Amino acid sequence: MKNFKGWIGVFLGLLLSLSGFAQEKISTEYKIGPKDLLEISVFGVQDLNKTVRVSEDGMITLPLIGEVSVEGLTKTEIEKKLSQLLEEKYVQNPQLMVFIREYQSKKVSIIGAVRTPGPYELLGRQTVLQIISQAGGITNEAGDEIIILRELPDGTGTSLHIVIEDLILKGDAKLNVPLEPNDVISIPIDKMVKIYVFGQVRNPGALEVRKSRVPTLLQVIAQAGGFSERASRSSVIIKRTDASGKETKQEVNVKDVIKGKKKDIQLLENDIVFVPETVF
Repeated sequence: MKNFKGWIGVFLGLLLSLSGFAQEKISTEYKIGPKDLLEISVFGVQDLNKTVRVSEDGMITLPLIGEVSVEGLTKTEIEKKLSQLLEEKYVQNPQLMVFIREYQSKKVSIIGAVRTPGPYELLGRQTVLQIISQAGGITNEAGDEIIILRELPDGTGTSLHIVIEDLILKGDAKLNVPLEPNDVISIPIDKMVKIYVFGQVRNPGALEVRKSRVPTLLQVIAQAGGFSERASRSSVIIKRTDASGKETKQEVNVKDVIKGKKKDIQLLENDIVFVPETVF
């Protein structure tokens, strides 16, 4: 898994190196919405040089022109529309430029196991991998999935779960979904926890495992190198401390588990497994 996460970092690092080109390519496709801040300059007409914020109903107000609806238009489309309005009444062949100073209407947020979590402008059509790339890539603390939380037009919410391995390693393009304004991309952190194995195993000590993948009793004994020659397989002890600090002990006949007579036991974070020495 460590190598897999490293591969993710390399892949997303490459994607990040291309993000400047990708952003430049799609930035002109951004459609203006409420709360965006626009800087408008008209060459030779100082009074028309204004910085205006788009209102909640998608309008801006300019001298000479008055109210203009700009919601849903790209920067180039606004330049064309304003130029036409000015030329009709006031300025011959106006040289007009629009600069988007603040993107406020279309943002997504990414949280969890990325290097730079936070809000990001949604410039044009961007996919989940592009936003992860902008956030610096997935860290080694990531779990197995990406969760996209989305608000629907009726006010309800939905979620999409994407398996990281399917998206990155298997390259399933269907999972690289386009994002929508106000999406929240969550990559849950799957922290490392410890299980302790002492006594008659070949490699006693602390085992570090991911919280989502805490092993069973048989698995943890196998990871500790298996039983030593002097191990008592019939009286393995599991010590567990609950949230209140109370300690419990459970004695397990591992022979019965191996034979299938009893179910293997799922261990928990900070469990202590003790394998005693057999008495001849």
